Amino acid sequence: MLKDSESTTAKIHRWKHGNLHPPIDDKLATEEPLEIRVRGQNIAITMRTPGHDEELTAGFLVTEGLIYNRDDVKEIVHCKNADAAQLRNTLNVFLAPNIEIDIKSLTRHVFASSSCGVCGKATIESVRQNFDPIESSVVVSPDIIISLPNILRKTQVTFEQTGGLHAAAIFDAKGKLVVCREDVGRHNAVDKILGYGFLNDIPFRDHILMVSGRASFEIMQKALAARLPILAAVSAPSSLAVDFAQENGQTLIGFVRGESMNIYTHPERIK
Repeated sequence: MLKDSESTTAKIHRWKHGNLHPPIDDKLATEEPLEIRVRGQNIAITMRTPGHDEELTAGFLVTEGLIYNRDDVKEIVHCKNADAAQLRNTLNVFLAPNIEIDIKSLTRHVFASSSCGVCGKATIESVRQNFDPIESSVVVSPDIIISLPNILRKTQVTFEQTGGLHAAAIFDAKGKLVVCREDVGRHNAVDKILGYGFLNDIPFRDHILMVSGRASFEIMQKALAARLPILAAVSAPSSLAVDFAQENGQTLIGFVRGESMNIYTHPERIK
């Protein structure tokens, strides 16, 4: 197989119209493990699509409540002590000397699959991170929300090739795209865009998070950590996501398709 950062070329035999056709090249979404280390100590392994790994790592640490300000992080680099084969899949985070973290309190233990951003969480209490509820007076036009899926879809370059990646994007209140990222894991795509904001010192307090799939509890928690007041999804939210959004002052919108959408919580921001 031939790889680039986000896709892999493989030979396939296609069955079509009752016949098995000769092998052709096809694109697959790349999935590889990323080991995240802090000050040389392993804290997590997550299955992800390679690319924007520094953003993914920063976003992960933000949503885990381990870092809060850009100055907390001095450097995120490929680990020099990793085996040569693992060099691109191991990142080491160097924090400012005054930053103290308790590795043992990390709520995601060792491994998270690409399908689950809360795998390995020790308890229900640890899943519900300690972030304050959202207080935001931002107001967004319904027409802007309805326009976002088409904009998001046009930015999904690797999805167009593979059909196998999730996407997440940040828009401002006027519907302008700020950043979009793709990944085999929906939670990783969100971590990447949140990490982009963190590393570039861009606050998202008056912005919209748009995701290509469903709205789950884990996505709502990450949005809360980034202080995002509005989350919109192409597909359905889960019951726990709705409860979490209501409790934490987040506007949650699902089934954004065509000219319609469902507003599940805090509709006062959409008018």
